[in-house]
Amino acid sequence: MIDLGISKIALIGAVALVVIGPDKLPRVARTIGSLIGKAQRYVSDVKAEVNRSMDLDELKKMKDTVESAARDVEQSVQTSASDFEKDWAQTTEGLSSDSYTNSVLSTPVPEYQHPNKKWRLKRGATPQWYKARNGVRTKALSGAARVARFRPVKPNPHV
Repeated sequence: MIDLGISKIALIGAVALVVIGPDKLPRVARTIGSLIGKAQRYVSDVKAEVNRSMDLDELKKMKDTVESAARDVEQSVQTSASDFEKDWAQTTEGLSSDSYTNSVLSTPVPEYQHPNKKWRLKRGATPQWYKARNGVRTKALSGAARVARFRPVKPNPHV
């Protein structure tokens, strides 16, 4: 490329100062700087596009290899499954279904237990003083009792 040293840049600057003049030199320098910046951005965009296309080609190759590997695995699974089915059929050929059902029916079935069986015991583990402090209801009130408890008291006119 062009080899620009400090002496060559100084020579170009001096010639530009003489040819262009001190009035227009800053404006010309800004214009040249912006043009060089645009050119650098354009070159970097082209490089990025080339890199993206190369990466895309690599990804396509990788996708093809993964798809071929998946097809190979699928074929091997299908062949092994068919071999297993043949072996299973040969193994279970001599077994009768009646002996199997009789052995299954003779085993006892465990009794069902609800998962929240001990909820009363767990509720009772909370101390009464904690319930009283936090306002937990310990007794159920009927609707009439609740109305009577929270009804405002009327003053007695006979007293």
